[in-house]
Order: sequence, then structure tokens, then C-alpha cells
Amino acid sequence: MRMVRRTGDDSRTGAPAKSLILCHRIIYTMANLNVAVLAPPGYAKKLGKPGTTTDLIFYNLKQGEDTVTLIEPVRHPERLAPLFYAVSMATEALVVIDGITPAFGEWVVMLQCAGVTEGCIILRNYITPDQIAPFITGTLLETYDIVEDDAITLRERLLSRAAGMEADLPAVSGQSVGTVCVDHHFPVKGIGTVVLGSVVEGVIRRHDTLRLLPGERTVQLRSIQKHDDDADAAVAGDRVGLALKQISADDLDRGFVLTTNDKIKYATSIEGHADLVAWWKSPLREGMVLHVGHWMQFIPARVEAVTEPGDWRKPVIRLALEKEIIYLPGDTAVLTCLDTSGLRIAGTIKLP
Repeated sequence: MRMVRRTGDDSRTGAPAKSLILCHRIIYTMANLNVAVLAPPGYAKKLGKPGTTTDLIFYNLKQGEDTVTLIEPVRHPERLAPLFYAVSMATEALVVIDGITPAFGEWVVMLQCAGVTEGCIILRNYITPDQIAPFITGTLLETYDIVEDDAITLRERLLSRAAGMEADLPAVSGQSVGTVCVDHHFPVKGIGTVVLGSVVEGVIRRHDTLRLLPGERTVQLRSIQKHDDDADAAVAGDRVGLALKQISADDLDRGFVLTTNDKIKYATSIEGHADLVAWWKSPLREGMVLHVGHWMQFIPARVEAVTEPGDWRKPVIRLALEKEIIYLPGDTAVLTCLDTSGLRIAGTIKLP
């Protein structure tokens, strides 16, 4: 049985009490802290145990019930997509600055567009706070803590942050829904199809029947693992491995969504209000090819129409996407342009 940290005093220690909550056979868990590590390659190796490695490297840090998933993008700045994936999954960021480079600039803009409000900064190579101030002033990174480059202290900080998080608990059993976005998938002998992903909202439970999007297939959730431990349920923020029935690994792809939420939509054409970042130098125009990033989706799209009601940085745009984008109405997606030699992150769009 897992534990949920609740406000209150432990009569023995005076510390915040931990309580066990069991509601209608659902066992709730501590939330997992997801951290994007934007740093020289391999930096996260000294903080956690390496796990899945592709264009992203996942490192796991665990102490008792407190868990942290560290996500490091591979081959950025050569490729922009891994940076987007790492940041889109993150609740917090760890930014290690060796120099004032274009890559650092894209880190700042991507974190801003993805709305990663919490994090810390490590300065190396004699970089000073005054040197980075012009690049982070007015951005979310302005509120990040500047910390020492010490692995032990960093691990303690991350575990403390994880311990202070409260799981996103549903109010009433049976009335909650949940959604998982898939980032890896493969067959496992004796188990069947396994997907790795993150719970992006709500709660999922073992034996749930889930819609597989895009399309309208349904699959059965055979089992849930979190940090190699079996679990009866998982909540928003949890990094999960799911064993599925009624689906082959060949029928899945990164960015697919498993959900019990009927409000989830998917479409190949969207129209919404865009918000271009201050560093983007020119208006969007019809015919441009952008990439739309949302959850674990990074989809090519052509601009079909642009309306500028007084401010070219806040246009209404219509996009034709190469394949379905899956989202909740009102979500924000990141707009990027790979066909440029400068900044590749244009801004955001509100999804209808």
C-alpha cells in the first residue's frame, strides 16, 4: 500500500504526517516529480539510475516513497524535438549553464512556452548571475533558484521537492478519469504489449478499459508499474509502464494517448489564437510549415490562414496537420519552425 503525504502533525516527531488512504479499493500514491535536465550530455548520470534510452534518457531517483524522474534530451541542439519532449513532460527543470550559447537560448524559450514555472540553475565555467540576467529577465527562469553544482545536495533537493508534492487525487472513486501519453512501446515475452508513458491528467487504475487515440479502439489495462514496483493506480505526474491487452505493439506509436476521459479530442485541422515570443522576428504567413508540440506529439503542420487583429505577435491561425493532434480543449501547444537558421521556437497556440 502506498502513502499520500497530508497536512498535519505526526504526534511522535512534529513533522508533517503521512496517512494511508484507501477508497473503494483504489490505492492512491505519492506524486512523482518529473524534471527536465538541460545540461551538458550525461549530466543527470550522477543524480539517478539510468533507464530507457532513445532520443531521451530517463534517470530514476527513489528514496522510500519519494520518486523523481530525470529526463535528458539527446542530440539537442542538432534536433529540437527531444528538447520539446523533455520539457513537455516536466514539472520542474534543472538548467546547467556552461556558456551563453544558442542552445541555452532555446532552453529558456522552450521552458517559457511550456510553462515550466519551477526549477533551479547551476552556473559553471565562471558564468555569473549578471551574465545570464539579460537572457532570463522577464521569463519564468527569473524565479528559478541558483544552486551549487553538488550531486548530493541536488539529490536531496529533488527528493525533498518530490516529498512535498501531493498527488492529484480524484474527489470520489468512480467519478475520476485519466489520460496517459505514450512515449515508448514494445512487446515483452510472457506479458504482451507494454507501453511507457506519463499520466498527464487524472487517475488510471489496473483493469481500466481505455480508449486508444487516434482512432476509437479500446484496450484493457492489465497491470501498472511505477519505478519497477507494481501499483493498483497511477495519478497525474506518474511515470508508468503499462501492460495492455487487445493491442499489438506494432499498432502503437509515440504520441498515442490512452484515456478514460470523453473530453479528449483529436483533429487534423485546428484554428486558435497564437502568441509569438518576443524573440521571434517576423509574422507567420500562409504556407509556412511549422511543428506543433503537445504532450508527446511533435507534428508537422502547414499554415492555411493568418488573421492579425492589430498585433502580428497575437494572430489567429488555421493549421492543417500531417496527422491527428490529440488534446483537451483549452490546452496550449508549442509552435516551432525547423526551417530557420535562428531561433526555432515561435510561440504557442491555444487549442480549441
